[in-house]
Amino acid sequence: MNRRDCLALLGMIAALPGPVLAQQPNATRRLGVLSVTAADDVIGQTRSAILVEALGRHGWKEHDNLRIDWRSGAGDRARIAGLADELIALKPDILLAVGTPSVEELRRRTTTIPIVFAVVTDPVSQGFVQNLAHPGGNITGFTDYDGPLAGKWLEMLTQVTPKVFRVFVVYNPATAPFAPLMLRTIEDAARTLHVTVEPAPVHDTASIAALASRQDGGLLILPDFFTMANRAPLLAAIGQARVPAVFWSRTFVEEGGLMSYSTDSTEQLRRAASYIDRILKGAQPADLPVQNPTKFELVVNLKTAKSLELVISPSLLAIANTVVE
Repeated sequence: MNRRDCLALLGMIAALPGPVLAQQPNATRRLGVLSVTAADDVIGQTRSAILVEALGRHGWKEHDNLRIDWRSGAGDRARIAGLADELIALKPDILLAVGTPSVEELRRRTTTIPIVFAVVTDPVSQGFVQNLAHPGGNITGFTDYDGPLAGKWLEMLTQVTPKVFRVFVVYNPATAPFAPLMLRTIEDAARTLHVTVEPAPVHDTASIAALASRQDGGLLILPDFFTMANRAPLLAAIGQARVPAVFWSRTFVEEGGLMSYSTDSTEQLRRAASYIDRILKGAQPADLPVQNPTKFELVVNLKTAKSLELVISPSLLAIANTVVE
């Protein structure tokens, strides 16, 4: 290559737009993470550590070839919206949205920055992707919900003695827009199980405390990061009501709740890291299929059952992944 050709090539490189230059192999890439949980919460800390470890397995090291901008909304929808603005302003190469509210806020602000999501329910009905096999657009990821899951929660409550004939379904409409989908599944199952189902929406600590008066049935807590962020007052109210309750995460059971049946959200973050890696290496979100959960876990707290003078069906205990005694 002569001097003239060399200078021409250098000029072409200088003229390349920022995103193209950022894709050079030795460049530090930028990942923005928006989660609905609190950064100092044990769940948030665990998930952050798992994500960093999983990215490292793909060769992406934080503070080395990958800069990660962490933002946590602590279950506050208005705060999540503000944090989404902050992340977009940083012009990251890619975004990770943990939880439905995170996806909603980020997709309103960009149609070009790739977004990988995790722990999200029914992304098709919510309009995040065109379909699971071919997402289209700039969004893809991993769901936390399988259709029969909601019916299984209700069935678990019927395997408790004394028998439950009425179930209150707890969620925050502002942070769980997918609740109607789950309620339809639960109501279908209720007709077969001969159980009455009643929505019990909550939106603040006062409405959570009011659950203590729901002493004439069981409680079913839907996947909702508001309930996760407020699990201490929620568990306190349920404990005061002294009724059986089933949860969407084992965290509730480890902290005193009765039982849970859930997907493994930590596994979703590990899988999300693989998509982040592929996109940073040139793959398009539109070409990466949305994947449903593959791992489920049933957790029962026998100590809590005994304190409530409840008997758990032996058949349910036999298939539990973890029994807290």
